[in-house]
Amino acid sequence: MSLAKAFAVASATTPLAAFEFERREVGAHDVSIEIAFCGVCHSDIHQVRNEWGNATYPMVPGHEIVGRVTQIGAHVKNFKIGDFAGVGCLVDSCRTCASCKRDLEQFCESGAAFSYNSTEMDRKTPTHGGYSSHIVTDEAFCLKISPKLDLAAAAPLLCAGITTYSPLRHWKVQKGTKVGVVGLGGLGHMAVKLAAAMGAEVTMLSTSAAKEADARALGASGFGLTSDEDTFTRLRGHFDLIINTISAPHDYNKYVGMLRIDGSMVLLGIPPEPLPVAAMGLIFGRKSISGSLIGGIKETQEMLDFCAEHNIVSDIELIPVQQVNEAYERMMKGDVRYRFVLDMKTL
Repeated sequence: MSLAKAFAVASATTPLAAFEFERREVGAHDVSIEIAFCGVCHSDIHQVRNEWGNATYPMVPGHEIVGRVTQIGAHVKNFKIGDFAGVGCLVDSCRTCASCKRDLEQFCESGAAFSYNSTEMDRKTPTHGGYSSHIVTDEAFCLKISPKLDLAAAAPLLCAGITTYSPLRHWKVQKGTKVGVVGLGGLGHMAVKLAAAMGAEVTMLSTSAAKEADARALGASGFGLTSDEDTFTRLRGHFDLIINTISAPHDYNKYVGMLRIDGSMVLLGIPPEPLPVAAMGLIFGRKSISGSLIGGIKETQEMLDFCAEHNIVSDIELIPVQQVNEAYERMMKGDVRYRFVLDMKTL
């Protein structure tokens, strides 16, 4: 066992504070990573505050984890001491079900082991995330981080990056594809960057006119102000694919109207309550509304390699871990451009 320093939360109503716990020993197939940086995801807030109703405490959040390999097990083949490496949302799965065999570990039929607020596959040992000094993970669930990438800015790729890359790949975005991105936040800014790098014609759809300059700087060639009803008329039937990152309640039907025949809107945000969808809008145009989670380990590595090739990282604000509670409050107000990253050496 090895002692890990961390920031954790003791209950849904208490702030994150200094905490210590034991990491497991490095097994034959394990990699130990000294965590340099960890991104702060909006889902961290949901889980810390038990907004999804499945929280267990004490909880060490964080699933956008990057650092250097400091120890490897005897049978590790793909990592060596000193390598840059990362851990995302997944730390294990059953590896034998139909989903795992298709490299879709995020949909493991036995239930994947997530980086925190979860358990190892023994269903007993709690997992703790990246707001900590180090992490020990099976090499099959570790990712290689190219030294070409700024390490701190690469951290959010482990969630925000793969969450947007996966649907872009699944719906075969390429040169000429017309992609709309709803919401310019941690997910939205990555969707714009990635879709533009794939050659798509990208339009940012936002309620704020102030976001237009940023959207265009990130790679969007168009902008639609969704607080203006004329936008939905002007862009009616325009998009092959819409990436919807919004978690607040909003009218899905308006965006369905912006889809071309056979177009799809992919939901990445999770509104707090079910939202109505008119069947007529889908039937007349063979349109669809779909959802997407993260990606499997193979696809996540593909995303990281794509980002290294195209020099894509997140736009971040690097902060000491002691400011994490303040960062949570700022995130709730949308006051971040576009991802907080914790500097873990400040532990």
